[in-house]
Amino acid sequence: MLQARAFWRVPGPRGELRQQALAAPQADEVLVETRFSAVSRGTESQVFHGRIPSSEFQRMRAPFQQGEFNAELKYGYANVGRVQQGPPDLQGRDVFCLFPHQDRYVVPASAVVPLPDGLPARRGVLGANMETAVNALWDAAPMVGDRIAIIGAGVVGSLVAALAAGIPGAEVSLIDTNPQRAALARALGVTFCEPAAAPTECDLVFHVSGSAEGLQQALALAGNEARVVELSWYGTQEVSVPLGQAFHSRRLALQASQVGHLRGDRAVRWGGGRRMALALRLLCDPRYEALLEPDCPFEDLPSRMPDITSPGGDTLCQVVRYGPGAEGEVPHQRSNRCSA
Repeated sequence: MLQARAFWRVPGPRGELRQQALAAPQADEVLVETRFSAVSRGTESQVFHGRIPSSEFQRMRAPFQQGEFNAELKYGYANVGRVQQGPPDLQGRDVFCLFPHQDRYVVPASAVVPLPDGLPARRGVLGANMETAVNALWDAAPMVGDRIAIIGAGVVGSLVAALAAGIPGAEVSLIDTNPQRAALARALGVTFCEPAAAPTECDLVFHVSGSAEGLQQALALAGNEARVVELSWYGTQEVSVPLGQAFHSRRLALQASQVGHLRGDRAVRWGGGRRMALALRLLCDPRYEALLEPDCPFEDLPSRMPDITSPGGDTLCQVVRYGPGAEGEVPHQRSNRCSA
């Protein structure tokens, strides 16, 4: 039996690395050696601190989760590794998988998506976040020339802003209470505003701050008959939304967006990893390096996770590195060339 080490959340909350046995891969499976994973701060903060409502236990399950929410749990969905055993067309390739923080694993070959040529493995950990941003743009359907505001300059908000900035004629503003996010906005090629200077009469507003104050401002920035797309997930937190005042007279629309569900007109065509493959191609753009925090060695993750997920923390995409020198390796790829 192969051996692996995995990060587990245990009550406290705290984290620990646990050994577990792996069965040898079957003909339709792959053995993957992890190179990098990432802590998806928004969701994993709620998970680590035990803030998942019981009503969402099944809907919130990650594809390869073990254990239960608010108890002992192995969770995560941003993993890039190299295939050690598997079908010939995958052997030796770097792949993305919605797998927790674990140094090696065996999954069906259909569960991994090869990284395109030109995408470094380390940046590939943004795949799940980019998929969320792509889905948000599909849900919102922005138009040429729109004035678009994104409230919350975390990873997902920044990715949404960078994608929206590519719409011809669009006026895109990334809004955050942290003035240090201005440098990130510049790196991504978008305009940064603090809340007091945010544009009004917007055609479209994305809310990604995870705060009631941010959602209230999102409604205030929207123009008449405009749409506010809610991307924040609050766990067990109750949020007050001002649906009085001018909400009805201005005919505002408040819409949820959730990566686990595709719009009907997309769902019929975008199965089988096509959306993830798109997300990975988009990440070939080197601008997105600005979202990656300095590496945390896998061995240090138990001691670092409380700080990474602390309320009010400033961490963007926390990269977890497996093994010495992993960041310096050149990915071995053969197809799926980047078009971004």
